[in-house]
Amino acid sequence: MIDTPHLVDQYCHGVLRTELGLGTFEAQLGAHLGGGGVLPAAGTTFFDTQTGFAVRRWCPPLLGLEPHCPPARYLARRRELGAAEAGRRLLRASGISTYLVDTGLPGDLTRPAELGAAGAAEAHEIVRLEPLAEQIADTSGTVESFLCNLADAVHGAAAGAVAFASAAFASASAPEPPGPGEVRGAAGRWLAGRPAGGRLTDAVLLRHLLWIAVTAGRPLQLHTEDPAALNGFAAATAGLGAELVLLHRYPHHRAAAHLTGLHPHVYADLGPVLAHTGARAAAVLAEVLERAPFGKLLFSSGAQGLPELHVVAASTFRSALTRVLGEWVMDGAWSRTDAQRVATMIAAGNAKRVYRLA
Repeated sequence: MIDTPHLVDQYCHGVLRTELGLGTFEAQLGAHLGGGGVLPAAGTTFFDTQTGFAVRRWCPPLLGLEPHCPPARYLARRRELGAAEAGRRLLRASGISTYLVDTGLPGDLTRPAELGAAGAAEAHEIVRLEPLAEQIADTSGTVESFLCNLADAVHGAAAGAVAFASAAFASASAPEPPGPGEVRGAAGRWLAGRPAGGRLTDAVLLRHLLWIAVTAGRPLQLHTEDPAALNGFAAATAGLGAELVLLHRYPHHRAAAHLTGLHPHVYADLGPVLAHTGARAAAVLAEVLERAPFGKLLFSSGAQGLPELHVVAASTFRSALTRVLGEWVMDGAWSRTDAQRVATMIAAGNAKRVYRLA
């Protein structure tokens, strides 16, 4: 038996504080599946997905119900307990001992300290770069003040955060840092044409923002559709002291695993890759373990809004890890000691090292 009693959730968001009806709950499931929080098509349900089935398998017993109970019964029990109590029971049963929380998403989501208290766990903040830059733009009157304040804000945020997160590389077309003139020109155009509260979408400024973060001394977590597109950026940042963590890019998990073997400072996140695949999670985990050095893989839930997603990610991860490594031990390919050591690394040890957690 592989033992992973404590997990470091290296990337997640807060949970909703409000009571949830069926439609809102399904919208949150849809957001986790990449549906942007929309409702399912008429006549269908997001419970009929691998994630939905995993919720029904793992979560009802934690609220006093039988596994696989109908969604309506589960949600009725959830409302009976109340959002706070249901969330507390779910989070504390997940076995997650540390949360690293991206606070950059909108909505009535718990902050790190509140999430940690509900889960009886430690919690640390991940600062999302794009909203930080947009906040600086709201309070900077000139291009010069914006660029100066932006650099100060990123380096200042590093003092209280364990990492930065960004989806900037989806728009940043080149790996190298832009020149000063290019940055000033882009900032001038963006600030002049930006409506109040407008999002940062300029590719030059996004590249500039990434490179400020690289110099700030914290790991940089990156959302990207195709991990292979990060190869140039990974090569350009080698030796600069910033670890890059590729966030849950299913079905491109093989490419992400491959990249971790090419660059000493590149790591790959596992959590939602496994949660999305549910009953097939062991097969996906085995594929990742084919390519990635074991010291480069990190557990996370990627959970947002629903405490159930923390439970699903943790339970699916443990089940898949036990199945895969257990089979390799039974076959004689691995020793039980090595299997336990690798399991502990992926569950918590690698994250503690990367993020310098006590």
